[in-house]
Amino acid sequence: GDSWGIFTFLCAALCNLPALPALNCSEELGAGQSIQQTYDLTRYLEHQLRTLAGTYLNYLGPPFNEPDFNPPRLARAERVPSATVDLDLWRGLTDNARLAANYRAYSRLLCYLRVLDGQVGTAELRHRLAHFCASLQGLVLSIGGVMSSLGYPLPAGPAGPPAPPGAHAAPNDFLKKMDDFWLLKELQTWLWRSAKDFNRLKKKVPPAVVTLRLEARGF
Repeated sequence: GDSWGIFTFLCAALCNLPALPALNCSEELGAGQSIQQTYDLTRYLEHQLRTLAGTYLNYLGPPFNEPDFNPPRLARAERVPSATVDLDLWRGLTDNARLAANYRAYSRLLCYLRVLDGQVGTAELRHRLAHFCASLQGLVLSIGGVMSSLGYPLPAGPAGPPAPPGAHAAPNDFLKKMDDFWLLKELQTWLWRSAKDFNRLKKKVPPAVVTLRLEARGF
């Protein structure tokens, strides 16, 4: 009847319409959520490092495991990224500059930790170092995700992998232990400062929102 004719006409008309933009509703992982996850991971690494550092310093023995041991930073240690920057100067940097510095530093520190992992003498310590390296790799990726979500380009990363064992070997066992001591000390300072950075940053960036996008199809 007439109803069937109208239905047939409408179907034919719809089939011959040009493709229309489709309305797509999706929830994106916003910068705020990405920053929160990175902050949480930084705090977790701080806790993890306290346990690892205590075990490793005991492995090095005295005076490195003594609470009041505070040696001067040697020229050899300058290869390790230093977090000893004036706090006012650091806070005066842009968010992009601080994120890039964090990304480069942790990429470099991770390289040194992996070399360290291959040199320790106990299976338990190697296991702990490997676990920490995996978590630190996650932090590098997480910082990269924050930068991408904020529209910042990723930095080039470390200038290159650290020299292979033996290339800049310490002339004696004490200086080798001193290198390891400073690596852990700088890691501790970087993580402490990064936690503060991400805590401030998450207060500046709104949480993830549901966004509506028009996707043009057929053109």
